[in-house]
Amino acid sequence: MTTLLGCIADDFTGATDLAGLLARSGAEVSLRIGVPTTPPKDTAAFEVIALKSRTAPVDAAIFECRAALSWLQDSGAKRFFWKYCSTFDSTSEGNIGPVSEALMADIGTSQTIYCPAFPENGRSIFMGNLFVGQQPLAESPMKDHPLTPMRDSNLVRLLEPQVTQNVGLIDRLTVAQGPDAIVAALKKLADRGVAHVVVDAVADEDLKHIASACRTMPLLTGGSALAMPLPALYEQAGILQAQTEDADRQSIAKEAIILSGSCSEMTREQVAQYCQKAPGFRLDPLELETKGPSAALAWLASQPVDAAPIIYATAEPEDVRAAQDKLGTARAGEIVEAALSQIAIAARDRGVRRFVVAGGETSGAVTKALGVDRLHIGAEIAPGVPWTFSESAGHAIALTLKSGNFGAEDFFGQALSVLDAS
Repeated sequence: MTTLLGCIADDFTGATDLAGLLARSGAEVSLRIGVPTTPPKDTAAFEVIALKSRTAPVDAAIFECRAALSWLQDSGAKRFFWKYCSTFDSTSEGNIGPVSEALMADIGTSQTIYCPAFPENGRSIFMGNLFVGQQPLAESPMKDHPLTPMRDSNLVRLLEPQVTQNVGLIDRLTVAQGPDAIVAALKKLADRGVAHVVVDAVADEDLKHIASACRTMPLLTGGSALAMPLPALYEQAGILQAQTEDADRQSIAKEAIILSGSCSEMTREQVAQYCQKAPGFRLDPLELETKGPSAALAWLASQPVDAAPIIYATAEPEDVRAAQDKLGTARAGEIVEAALSQIAIAARDRGVRRFVVAGGETSGAVTKALGVDRLHIGAEIAPGVPWTFSESAGHAIALTLKSGNFGAEDFFGQALSVLDAS
């Protein structure tokens, strides 16, 4: 099938988030882990390529995203979606803006929009300012993110130092007037030489207006919720046939493990709640640096294979900073990711087939360690967090890759229940 929309996501949880929301429509969605090394074959109407580029050096992120774009173009896609976090995770150097400009240049388009809003998960944009629930971004727990601390809530100000061309805003007052008003505002901004346009959205209806107005733009950028209306719009335009066939749902053995590298506020609550009813082991980056994950692996081997244990590096902000001060930010993250990757392999080899993984960087590391290169989308656990299905070392496995702040306090237990019921 010719690909209608080619999507590039800057981390693995974001990719599953996007794929899950697109799959709500019943359309065929394929999620690839990393840039495929072979030419496009057996492609879906919606192709999503999951990268691990959010915190990569700018040049490396651009290189990888351009390679993904090239593959998607070879699959027949003419429209593209650059997906990043709904909290606009980035630094003054990038990677959101630089990647956008590189993709724009390769596609040959002079204007794109930025809309990370996800009202269903409490992310909204008003007068250019991003809110997490009722808190401005810079006052939310994201202000203490260990890799991309967000200290400004205004997306225009955040984007300006990342790009070389002008940045503008279409505010909620315009968006509320509907698609025609948005199209007119985009044209006015284009006439003034504005290439990068932040667009307000505080409700799902706003996203529908924005998607309708921008559905033919060669490149859209934002959070996953902006892409959710696109399948229906493509059906209305006659370029996508409605599909009702479900993806293959293999029976997956019930043995499970929870692996958490996220230190977000919500994940901390989720870990604490799950540890009340299941065995848990906390990873200490300082101990991992000197002794490796041997203690965690020994502990895992001592657990009943059906115990559904949790192994986590989730910690309070002050503990994270202490480890980063001694090891360096990058090294502290690398140690945890390497340990959780080894633990995932050990769990698989002792019969675990269900993996619940929390944290974007952790999800990327674990998925690569398991040798997964393509995922099929299954039942949604929480908004933007589906179960996915693949193979690892010849075994059918189920994976859910959760962004740190997504899900309710009982997410881990809920995830296992949803898979049992699906």
